[in-house]
Amino acid sequence: MSQPDQSKKSRLGLKIALAAVVVLAIGGGGIGVAAANSWLPGEHPSATQTETATPSAVPTTPAATPVTLALSPKTGATSINPADEVTALAENGTVYSAVLKETATGETIDGGLFISGRKWVSSGPLQFATDYTFDVTTEDEAGNRSTTVSTFTTVPASNEADLAMYPATGSTVGVAQPLQFTFSEPVKNKEAVEKAISITASSGQKGAFRWYSDTLLRYRAEDFWAANTKITVEMKLFGVDFGDGQIGNFNKTDVVQIGNKVEMVADAANLKASIYINGALVKEYPVTMGDERFPSASGYLVLLSDKQRNAHFVASSIGLKPGDPANYGEVDVEYASRLTPSGEFIHQATDSAMPYLGQVNLSHGCIGMSAEGASWVFNNMGTGDLVHVVGSPNETIAPTDGFGDWNIPFAQYAQR
Repeated sequence: MSQPDQSKKSRLGLKIALAAVVVLAIGGGGIGVAAANSWLPGEHPSATQTETATPSAVPTTPAATPVTLALSPKTGATSINPADEVTALAENGTVYSAVLKETATGETIDGGLFISGRKWVSSGPLQFATDYTFDVTTEDEAGNRSTTVSTFTTVPASNEADLAMYPATGSTVGVAQPLQFTFSEPVKNKEAVEKAISITASSGQKGAFRWYSDTLLRYRAEDFWAANTKITVEMKLFGVDFGDGQIGNFNKTDVVQIGNKVEMVADAANLKASIYINGALVKEYPVTMGDERFPSASGYLVLLSDKQRNAHFVASSIGLKPGDPANYGEVDVEYASRLTPSGEFIHQATDSAMPYLGQVNLSHGCIGMSAEGASWVFNNMGTGDLVHVVGSPNETIAPTDGFGDWNIPFAQYAQR
């Protein structure tokens, strides 16, 4: 018998060994059948075997959506109202940090985050005529950050509007004193300004505004203020647009105290003055008032703050000229309490007029009194006290010649 071919024996042994590996692998359960495919040395795997052995590709994470940032005011803006909020709103991300500061000084303005960190809003007022820098950093969903720097400028000083109130806060005045507001700039948006001024009287009295010009506003109750009333005036004018780009520059609260009701009734027909305090007659004096050429103004007048212990009157100040029969030249009087800017006073009568008190009207519209009467008024009546002239053929004073507001019926006064 011939010997077996050794090469055949070697190949047979290799196949048996590979078969054993397959059996072991299947028994262990850790390798699939494809991993056990065998091939002899010198043989090559098929294309199908190569593709099966290649590992699968790992999925990639999509890029984060870019953050969109909206700023208010927009960068480069000018004449920004200092009462406006400064905001930064992020879409597809959050506001990581925001710093609002004065460019020149570095002073920062407070603010806070809202809408789950997507919006930053300033909480403090800005200054007029000031440059600001707004530095905002946003963060996207992947944690990437980006910074935007914006600049803007507020309303210039030339557009800063103010007002002065009369009487001043802390004053005590009489029951006939209207509140007066004088504006530094013309007011076009009158309704907006009125809404920004809240007036409360402890007496519960309601009143109305009346505009006499674009810069002059007054407020009075339907009737005289109740004695001893406290009037609180809350002015929230900061940021209010007066019109034509003029912006209010302050918020404040003023308080004015009303005193007792002190009233003089000056009777030009009977030539006497009766003085009442809270309705009770306390004094009565003979007087001389305006003559036929210069009758005293009738109706309600209000004592002004101007008092002169010694006053110097000049006839030319009321239009009288040399040669005019009524021209009195220049004269000195005592205890002068002003009623109108145009020149009506309560004062001590001149020496030449003193004998005619209670008998003849011979003044140029003033109320002349004895030394006792004029000094009592000077020392005991004050700003806002009421003078009611009756029995005079003259008209009432113009509303702005002092405070002639009370001569206007309230329904008409409150009309716009």
